[in-house]
Amino acid sequence: MENHILQRIEALRSKMVSSGFDAVVVTGTDPHSSEYPAPRWQQVRWLTGFTGEAGDVVVTASHAGLWTDSRYFIQAAEQLSGTGVELHRTRQSDSVYIPEFLRREAANLGEDRSYVVAYDGLCMSAAAVDEIRQALLPLGEDKFELVSVDNLLSPLWTDRPAIPDEPIAVVPDDMTGESTAQKIDWLRSCITAAGADMMLLSSLDEIAWLLNVRGSDIEYNPLVISYLLVSETSVKWFVLKDRDRGRLAEVMASRGVETLPYGELELSLGETSGATLLVDKSTLSSSVDALLNRFCDDVKYATSPVQLRKAVKNPTEIASQRKAYIEDGLAVEKFLYWLECEAAENVTEWEASERLTALRAEIHGYRGNSFENISAYGKNAALPHYSTPREGSAQIERHGLYLVDSGGQYLTGTTDITRTVPMGECTPLEMEDYTLVLKGMIDLSMAQFPEGTAGCQIDAAARLPLWKAGRNFGHGTGHGIGFWLCVHEGPQSIRQNFLSQPLLPGMITSNEPGLYREGFHGIRHENVVLCREVQETEFGKFLGFETLTKCHIDTSAVIVEMLTDQERAWLNDYNAEVYETLSPSLDEDICAWLREKTRAI
Repeated sequence: MENHILQRIEALRSKMVSSGFDAVVVTGTDPHSSEYPAPRWQQVRWLTGFTGEAGDVVVTASHAGLWTDSRYFIQAAEQLSGTGVELHRTRQSDSVYIPEFLRREAANLGEDRSYVVAYDGLCMSAAAVDEIRQALLPLGEDKFELVSVDNLLSPLWTDRPAIPDEPIAVVPDDMTGESTAQKIDWLRSCITAAGADMMLLSSLDEIAWLLNVRGSDIEYNPLVISYLLVSETSVKWFVLKDRDRGRLAEVMASRGVETLPYGELELSLGETSGATLLVDKSTLSSSVDALLNRFCDDVKYATSPVQLRKAVKNPTEIASQRKAYIEDGLAVEKFLYWLECEAAENVTEWEASERLTALRAEIHGYRGNSFENISAYGKNAALPHYSTPREGSAQIERHGLYLVDSGGQYLTGTTDITRTVPMGECTPLEMEDYTLVLKGMIDLSMAQFPEGTAGCQIDAAARLPLWKAGRNFGHGTGHGIGFWLCVHEGPQSIRQNFLSQPLLPGMITSNEPGLYREGFHGIRHENVVLCREVQETEFGKFLGFETLTKCHIDTSAVIVEMLTDQERAWLNDYNAEVYETLSPSLDEDICAWLREKTRAI
């Protein structure tokens, strides 16, 4: 693999020389700023061998670097070894990000000419290009040039996959709680309020939510590669769908949506002369941004209103998600029973992962996993986003800790759950770390906070037990979760980084503190919670969380003395609720096993 990577980077450098480029930026996303791009746009993986979901690359004549965050530090170090690609760690106090790196490179050029930075305009957001431009501006506008090259790697990537073209499901209104027409009417009111005539949407989960459609163009994400242009009089959906186009067009037309070929976006934008167009720059590709500024008289940039509206689930979605977490909990409990009571002594991480997927697949309405299972034993769990290998995965031994982070996509919703499983005798340090992380998860579960509080303001609730012991974790504590959509969504999050978005009733968010000791073990406890109003006093409204996840938390590795009375009561009540909810649907043997697992401590 290393030789292939070296050859690819050298081939890119040859192209840079012939094109007059000093630097090339390669992003880890697609034309729609998707977190998980389809194979066609997995350019970072092809160029460097790094398989993590978050990573961007810069190649110069003398340097190749990958920028990624702490979730992938260990993984990136291993995968980049021998490739000549240097790891740049982000979200650290001394991190130098790509715009600043390019500025320093340009300042050191020492030649009387412009520093030329090339990038794939289709796969870099307009906002990201602006960040680079702003970083280079102090050098003088004549000292740099930004060059957009669509499909920049295609001449080198000769077997590059095609744009996916998978079947589309049109979701009935009674499953979503709101019709496409109602959502479009709401969006039109937002467009008018913003002083615009129309809006272009490029974020795939926003389009899927707005049109009540789901697809499978991106693995684990029920999305359709497309653009959407909404005006007062029309809704145009640009989608690459040759299969069953007539039937799809007919169904969408009945919903007031005109279906057009994916490649005709530029043609339609050419007909918008005189219009004021609203667009979200954070998800808009630089290339499409250039088209808008060529064709439209006025382009207004603003955060898409769809993001927040989508995050606040309606009563139908909430009721459906509750059902999804019960069904999903049954599958995970069956898996945990199998792992403890039926699995062979030498079962591997991969075999365990496959078993869990098979149990989820038995659920009515299952539509695949919501992300790649993380099935990690012992030291492998110290990689927060460990990728379980099909061949040569580790055996799960009958001692220590096994971590499984997984989720499902169902007609009833999207799930995400992590359980760290004591496989037998644990060391005192494993038990202490296990208990500290659990305390953090419980304390955040019990949090009560005033209306208007942002996730970053309560993040410390999950970290304080760890901080007091001189420990921490590098990833966020909580992310939003879609309704039969992406397992990661915004705008809310629970993390240390400042984000002003308040947590609102109806938002569904993960609660997943962790702790990772490289070479030893990793621990993460994750439940998914629903934000809801809990009381109103003379001091205002107060919000809290309802835990949706229904799967027991193993108490065998808990150091009970480390729990407060309130934490112990929460844990006992939670496990009792899990047993009461799931036991009627479990076989007798599993039910008896779960009864023991959920006994009060």
